[in-house]
Amino acid sequence: MSWNTNWARGQNLTATELSGLHLPDSYLHMVQDILRTHLPEAEVWAYGSRVNGDYYDTSDLDLVVRQPGNLRCRQSRLDDAVEAFSESNLPIIVQLVDWATIPAAFHDEILVNYVVIKAATDPVDAGKAERDSANDGFRP
Repeated sequence: MSWNTNWARGQNLTATELSGLHLPDSYLHMVQDILRTHLPEAEVWAYGSRVNGDYYDTSDLDLVVRQPGNLRCRQSRLDDAVEAFSESNLPIIVQLVDWATIPAAFHDEILVNYVVIKAATDPVDAGKAERDSANDGFRP
C-alpha cells in the first residue's frame, strides 16, 4: 500500500513513514542518539526491508555508515557503535556495515533505495558547536 493510499484513508503517518523509513519514532530517536555518540562524523543510511516496505515489526534495521568526504575511509569506531546497539534497549537488531569495506555490487544494491538517517558532521563544525554551546551560543 502506498503512502498516498494510507493518506487517503486518513491514517496518521509518522514523519519517518513519510520519508520512507518504516520505524517507530521512539526507535529512530534511540538509533540516532547512539549514532551521534559513537559515529559523530559519519553519514548513516538505512536500507533493506524497513526502507523497501517488506518488513515485519521484528525486522532488523540495516544501516550503512559512510564518510562522504572520503568513501574509502574505514569507520574506526564502528565496533563501539555495534556494541552500543547490542547493549541498548532497542527491541530490534541493528545491522551496521561500513561502506568502505563492502563490495561495489553491494553499493549498487543500497543506492537503489535508502534513507539518510544521520547526516555527516564536519569535525571542525562539531568542535565549533561544542565551543558555542559552552559560551551559551555567544561569541566574543
